[in-house]
Amino acid sequence: MAAKIPRLAIMGHPNAGKSSVVATLTENDQVAIDKRAGTTTESDVYPVVIDGRTVIEFIDTPGFQNPNAILEWFQANEDKRDLARAFVAAHRADPLFSHDCALLEPVAEGAGIILVVDGSKRIKEKDRVEIELLRLTARPRMAILNNLTRQDRYMSQWQDALSKAFNSVREFNAHRATYAERIKLLNALKSIDQRWEHLVENAINAFAMDWDRRTDQAAATILDLLKESLTYKVSKTVKDSKLIFKSGRDRVKAEIMAEFEDGLRQLEIAAQEQIRAHFRHNVWNVSSNSVLGQDLLSDEVGQALGLSRRQLALVGMAAGAASGVTLDLATAGHSLGAGAFFGAAAGGVLGMVGGKALAKFDIERAPGTHRFTIGPVSNPRFPFVLLDRVMLYSARAMNWAHGRQAAEEDAPDKVPDKDIRRQGFSEELSAQQQRELARFFNSARRGKESEHEDACREIVKGILRGVSLSEIDSRSDL
Repeated sequence: MAAKIPRLAIMGHPNAGKSSVVATLTENDQVAIDKRAGTTTESDVYPVVIDGRTVIEFIDTPGFQNPNAILEWFQANEDKRDLARAFVAAHRADPLFSHDCALLEPVAEGAGIILVVDGSKRIKEKDRVEIELLRLTARPRMAILNNLTRQDRYMSQWQDALSKAFNSVREFNAHRATYAERIKLLNALKSIDQRWEHLVENAINAFAMDWDRRTDQAAATILDLLKESLTYKVSKTVKDSKLIFKSGRDRVKAEIMAEFEDGLRQLEIAAQEQIRAHFRHNVWNVSSNSVLGQDLLSDEVGQALGLSRRQLALVGMAAGAASGVTLDLATAGHSLGAGAFFGAAAGGVLGMVGGKALAKFDIERAPGTHRFTIGPVSNPRFPFVLLDRVMLYSARAMNWAHGRQAAEEDAPDKVPDKDIRRQGFSEELSAQQQRELARFFNSARRGKESEHEDACREIVKGILRGVSLSEIDSRSDL
């Protein structure tokens, strides 16, 4: 074929899910997807560009308007060498066939065909007409059963009808397809025409290299989040005159702790934005009931993620890791009611993770002032919780189909958030990997993260590769 890259026209009757297929295969959630029938009225080209080079093109076409008339014309002109090209040439100026010409134009120019059908619906005579006329084009062609529900009673009928006319027939849910499933579909394209094999292989290799690069970028984002969170601290200098009354002290405690906790949340939010960008998500939503929708420092998140108490003990955390609240004081002989003040601080304003205080609270005395400092995080379990959460977020971003926006909120195939007490990845790591992470966390607190960063990076990358190259479990729906 003359094309230097695979060009594929996504075809089918209105509302079969063509635009969702295009959005998912191109990782472009800006593709216009509308649940109303017939919203695509002309062909739109969606190239996949990697490193400045287009590696494959998908063409979102309008739905068939006059399939019976097209088929009749094809059958009456079977002696013509290229029916698609001949039909477009003969009807280009006819307003009655404007949509049909727009649909067949890419095929006339040599594009292969991907027919999208909704396998949950009963096959109709109109569908059989479309299948036959596409067979007569003699173009390389694949059919996708885009089953949008769990209704499968008609699937065998579709398989039988399509297998007689198409080089390949695949089941593919564009609303839920993972990265691994997208690659499987692209691999299947190699079989529809031997002349396509090399071109499609080049496109798949480009996808794989780009995915590896984005996985590395996500790993770097995750490590940066861990390092920034484990070294984060907040300080506030307050005049002694504002600490005379307990209400003033309480206000300072509340303000500095709120700023510290919010700072940790903002670091996580910034990392999440970067991860969404790595995997090209613009349309995004998370259920408030899921572990990703709840507050980072909530009891629910702390209970669902991180290591168990037994595992945490076994990793042999460094002796310097805090087991509770530490209060350092340089009062220069002025206590300012320190006993009652510190007792209140230890009573819970510092936040808790797994029954342990989140961070140390230090107070330094200077002439006429006290300097309050919270941080860095000293809780031994928190970095495992944070790691699990950002890993879950990454797993979702890597496997969340870009055509998902068209899914009905109450569709039968929508998997609800599971009631799973333990939902993270760190518990599933080997004891050696857990120890490596603990060493990295402790060295990061001291600003010496490079001592164990390479080992931590490999662990993170291993988890990311696992969630993108295998069937993702229920955690990706969180």
